[in-house]
Amino acid sequence: MMAVLCERVNLSGYTTLRLGGPARRFVEATTDDELIGAVRDADEAGEALLVLGGGSNLVVADEGFPGTVVHVATRGVTITPSARGVLVRAQAGEEWEPFVARCVDEGLAGVECLSGIPGRLGATPIQNVGAYGQDVSETIVSVRAYDRERGEVVTLDREACAFGYRTSAFKRSRRHVVLEVTFALEPADASTPIRYAELARRLDVSAGDRVPLKDAREAVLALRRGKGMVLDATDPDTRSAGSFFTNPILDSEQVAELERRVAERLGPDVAFPLYPEADGRVKTSAAWLIDKAGFAKGHARGPVRISTKHTLALTNPDGARTADLLALAREVRDGVHAVFGVTLVNEPVFVGVRL
Repeated sequence: MMAVLCERVNLSGYTTLRLGGPARRFVEATTDDELIGAVRDADEAGEALLVLGGGSNLVVADEGFPGTVVHVATRGVTITPSARGVLVRAQAGEEWEPFVARCVDEGLAGVECLSGIPGRLGATPIQNVGAYGQDVSETIVSVRAYDRERGEVVTLDREACAFGYRTSAFKRSRRHVVLEVTFALEPADASTPIRYAELARRLDVSAGDRVPLKDAREAVLALRRGKGMVLDATDPDTRSAGSFFTNPILDSEQVAELERRVAERLGPDVAFPLYPEADGRVKTSAAWLIDKAGFAKGHARGPVRISTKHTLALTNPDGARTADLLALAREVRDGVHAVFGVTLVNEPVFVGVRL
């Protein structure tokens, strides 16, 4: 049983957007037993439940949350040599960025390109967090979780996690609460092969090259800072939920329609970004679509705006409400659809709101 930390806690203090109304009940869980107990109590009471980590990928309604919010604050990292490289087990409440920094310092490759991402470790398998050519699904071996339907702790292997582009079994269903994640990392002085063109240019290497681990990390941090994607209390552009829209994945008919619309709006010689997917579809750039639809960096709607550094981030410089943010998101989504026929999908998790 976990005691209530407080009632009517304002969730804006627990999200990187600094938006969101009060939670009816707020519980801080520092151990697995406390976390499981708080979740079980809410389920048995038939109460709405929100499991909260770092709040970096969350948009919460101005009205707040009418049930129990369980804030995951468990800690612990264990590093063990194995036949699969090095297994690193970490509790869900660990902060992600210090975890990555530790892995790089200890010469463990596989997550270095995920440097600077805010939030807690337990959220990474849920979203299949990825950036600069790496996804956590590439290194996750297993996830230990509390199964709310069975009322017991289970371990899911990589296949059972059902990872996809910015999604997983954990995101598609709220059945499991992540307790611990195990990664298989490579003991090495060099990074995994650099895949992302922008990062390769920054490092002045070719795609597929490997660089010193710390060089890869520092280059990623520099790129993220330039886009306002590393949390900084002095920079209002970092008051965001990161990339607000996922990059659209299109089939051949959608690509043909996009080609037609791009030629119509921008001219027949203008090319747009296309990245092949394993299933034969292609991914294009949400940031490119937003910009070419007429939404420049810094575009504002009332007290909220598109970041002045990165077109994909919607920011709350000061004094906004969630309703203001959603109005801007709808303006961008609808504008892109009107121009290019592509519907952008939000990446952050919405609580009590919808586009």
